[in-house]
Amino acid sequence: MSWGTAGTSADGIAGERRQLLNVAYRLLGSVAESEDAVQEAYTRWYALPRGRRDEIASPGAWLTTVTGRICLDVLGSARARRERYVGVWLPDPLPDRAEWGLAPSTGLADPADQMVLDESVTMAFLVVLESMTPAERVAFVLHDVFRYPFAEIAAVLGRTPAACKQLAASARRRVRAARAPVSVGEAGRADAVRQVKEAWERKDIAALVDLLDPAAVMTADGGGLVGAALRPIEGGARIAQYMVAIADKAPGLELLERSVNGAPGLVARRDGVVMTVASFDVTDGRVTRIWAVRNPEKLRPWARHDLS
Repeated sequence: MSWGTAGTSADGIAGERRQLLNVAYRLLGSVAESEDAVQEAYTRWYALPRGRRDEIASPGAWLTTVTGRICLDVLGSARARRERYVGVWLPDPLPDRAEWGLAPSTGLADPADQMVLDESVTMAFLVVLESMTPAERVAFVLHDVFRYPFAEIAAVLGRTPAACKQLAASARRRVRAARAPVSVGEAGRADAVRQVKEAWERKDIAALVDLLDPAAVMTADGGGLVGAALRPIEGGARIAQYMVAIADKAPGLELLERSVNGAPGLVARRDGVVMTVASFDVTDGRVTRIWAVRNPEKLRPWARHDLS
C-alpha cells in the first residue's frame, strides 16, 4: 500500500486524511481518539516552518509517522484509563454507510464514513489487537495491515528495524493463537446471525441455546452510561436467558441485520434510536462470541446513519 507522495499543497495534504484515520482507528479502536490523533498530526505539520515542509519528500509518510507516534502515546495512557472504565471496554463499532441508503460522504466531518471496512477492523480482530502491548500493536498494524517497511516503523517506535520485526512476529503469534480453528464464510456467518435475530425476536430460549456454542461468551460495553453486564457472560444457556431478559425489559425493540465493522451483525433500535450494536464470531455454524456495544458515546456514527 502506498504511503502517499502528495505535494505540500493544501489539497495534497488533506488527501492523506482518510489513510491516516484508517491507520489510527486500527491502532486505537476509537473513532474519536483516531480523529484527535490525526488532527494533532496535521497541527504539527502546519506548525513546521514552510521551508521545512518543502524539504519533506513524502508528506504522507511524515504524517503517518507522526500519527503513529501520537497513537503510541495514546495507547500507553489508555491502559490506565481503561482500568477506570466501568465494565468492559470494547472498540467502537463501525457502520456500513451503503446499508443505510446514503451516498458516500465527501466531507471531512464524519470520520467513521472514511473507514475502509475489511477483516482488519472486525470486532474479533480489534479485540485481539487490544491484547497486544502498544509497541506490538503499532508494529503489527503498520507492517502486516498497511505494509509499512520496518525501517520506517523503527522511526515511529524509536527502535531498530530488527526489534520492530520481532514485535510484529510476537503480535502475529497472538493473532494466530486467538483465531478459531474452523470458521465459516460470509454467507454462513450471515445465516447464523439471521437465525439468532429470529430466535431473539421470538424470545425462544431453546432455539438460542441451539445456535450458541456451549462455551460461547457475550461481552457488553455500556461504559457506565447505560445498563449492561459488567462482566462477560459465559455459556450458551446463560447468554440465551440474558438475551430474552433484555427483550422482556425493552418492548418495541426492533432488530435489524446490518454490517458491523464489515461483518454481519445486528442493530437494536427503539423508537428509531440505535440502542445496541452487536458483533458476532461464528465457528462451525454456531455463535462463539458476541460483542454488544451499548455505550451511547460509541454509537454516535450510527445515530448519524440511522435515517431509514
